[in-house]
Amino acid sequence: MKQFLKFTLASILGVMIAGILLFFLAIGMISAMVSSSDEPTQISGNSVLLLKFDHDIVDRARKNPLEGLDFGLFQGNKTVGLNDLLDCIRKAKSDDNIKGIYLNPMDIQAGMATVEEIRSALKDFKTSGKFIYAYGEYLSQKAYYLVTVADTLALNPQGSVDFRGLGGERTFYKNALEKLGVEMQIVRHGKYKSAVEPFLLDKMSPENRLQTETYLKTIWNEMLTDISASRKMGFDELNDIADMVATFRKADFAKQKNLVDRLKYKDQVISDLKKLTGIGEGGDVKAVDIYNYIKVPEQRAQKGLARKKIAVIYASGSIDASLSDDGIHSEEFSRTIREARRDSSIKAIVLRINSPGGSAYGSDVIWREVKLAAATKPVIASMGDVAASGGYYIAAAANTIMADRTTITGSIGIFGMIPNVKNLLSNKLGITTDVVMTNEHSDMISVMRPMSQFERDLMQQTIEEGYDTFVSRVAGGRKMEKSAVDEIGQGRVWAAPNAREIKLIDTYGGLTDAINLAKQMAKLDNFRIVNLPKLKDPLTELLKEFSNSAKASFMRDELGEGYKYYDQLRGLISQRGILARMPYDIDIH
Repeated sequence: MKQFLKFTLASILGVMIAGILLFFLAIGMISAMVSSSDEPTQISGNSVLLLKFDHDIVDRARKNPLEGLDFGLFQGNKTVGLNDLLDCIRKAKSDDNIKGIYLNPMDIQAGMATVEEIRSALKDFKTSGKFIYAYGEYLSQKAYYLVTVADTLALNPQGSVDFRGLGGERTFYKNALEKLGVEMQIVRHGKYKSAVEPFLLDKMSPENRLQTETYLKTIWNEMLTDISASRKMGFDELNDIADMVATFRKADFAKQKNLVDRLKYKDQVISDLKKLTGIGEGGDVKAVDIYNYIKVPEQRAQKGLARKKIAVIYASGSIDASLSDDGIHSEEFSRTIREARRDSSIKAIVLRINSPGGSAYGSDVIWREVKLAAATKPVIASMGDVAASGGYYIAAAANTIMADRTTITGSIGIFGMIPNVKNLLSNKLGITTDVVMTNEHSDMISVMRPMSQFERDLMQQTIEEGYDTFVSRVAGGRKMEKSAVDEIGQGRVWAAPNAREIKLIDTYGGLTDAINLAKQMAKLDNFRIVNLPKLKDPLTELLKEFSNSAKASFMRDELGEGYKYYDQLRGLISQRGILARMPYDIDIH
């Protein structure tokens, strides 16, 4: 028995020591990887910048040293920041070692406005006289929109171009919830505030259909404007091709209709790139991808760091979403703006917004800090893919609002949503509850019973007051009458060209344009960019990524295609309080 205990204790001690050693070894490896990831990269002459877009594009990427690596269940989510992409394209424009850009996308995991900003940066790159060569086996509509900026557009002889016009789906949960015995009790203001429609209807309301058709047609026309100019084709011609659904036709069709320039296999494309970069047939094309080119030092005109700064503050995700660490946390975010306002070295602020909104209270907390900052230094709101509802709320106090032509914005309205699960728990699961109260409405708001008329009236009053506050914030920031804001509000979603006509935005432009405007407004010659809020340390991000990746991977494996519906439903139900949020998550394809 003694021998057994001795060996057992020795084994346990050995496992503990091995675990500790492995932990410190892992920490050392991660530290080494972090250090190596910060080391500058050198590239040789006659290189091409390779842009494959085989990663999610976010406004600003996090610092994760193991990003993109696969450890089975723990898979690092591969992302790249739009800010880094734009910086790399701008840097490549004046880099003597870069002869041109090679675009090789299949699809682009980003919103339409993000694609538009990358396309604009590529268009500016072409003014250097350097080439842009694009090739694809299959090109999605977003990818095709992007690559039409290229000097040469080649398609695999067995490939295809997705070109059929824009469409979007809505998912409705009303019938499913009824079968489960769940009633969603809705209080809202605005006939277009359709975030709640999935729980009330089994199809789009006429108002929702109208606004969706309007902004989809507007965005499609903006895309056609750029494609038409690049491919020298008319709108009618392009729409005819879309009506024929180029997506399911052979590559010969794309070539015949002038959607592409050439039909070539990959080896022929490589030969073209060798000629363009002055490399002999026996050599290899020297391609540098975006992850490595980010680490190439940029040649600076002046020595040292400029003291004057422009702060780019990123507002990405839902505002105060309760189930996720991601998104915009109003207290932390407002503190970031406050610190930037008080920092005398920061001469201007660019508020980069990519948000469908969220908590009405959180939006107002952020709005207050934006208003205070705009009274002391230039504040430019730069809208990305979506800056709607609460996302528009926090932009309203900026000195100038800029948006891409394909940005979705507006949605001035609020709503509240309280589930009643009594039927589900009592009649279907046999679970009952009882309550003791000191006052008549002490259990308000309960999810175990329907709201009383008193409670519903009180909620409606709160919604009306919140909507009036929202409209007042917009009216004050945009120098409009409240009645005029109410007329274009009501929760309606607008594409940027329509939003510009009704004075919700001032001008078109992306992140780079917003920074240039901030420079002009602050009268700066020599400055540097600081990106805020400060990113967390890589180890914290790594542990967070592993945790989130494990949960998401499990759910995706279990639900398959149904995961997106689960994610949408979870996001909406997780919100608390009165919401100033986008009517739905838009996925244009």
